[in-house]
Amino acid sequence: MVWSSSDGDLRKARDPKTVKRQTSGPVKVRREIAGRKGKGVTTVFNLPLNDLEIRDLAAKLKKRCGVGGSAKDGVIELQGDHRDTVIAALEADGYDVVRAGG
Repeated sequence: MVWSSSDGDLRKARDPKTVKRQTSGPVKVRREIAGRKGKGVTTVFNLPLNDLEIRDLAAKLKKRCGVGGSAKDGVIELQGDHRDTVIAALEADGYDVVRAGG
């Protein structure tokens, strides 16, 4: 594909691993259960990092919480409810973090 109506000329596209995401506001941490058959996950989003840095941060958080998870499309998902641990770890790294949702 050379041209897309949503992205324009793809021949001039940058490598997504080096492009930082444009975010506004603090990093958000939320617990979600929708679409997971009742199993809860902790999601971290609105990160001002590129895909490679998000993957590294996800590995660090998974190790810190002792759980599995994934990092895709700029969102980190950790199995289980680990909001307090994740918020503490991100604040220690200097991020402005808020608890999103209920």
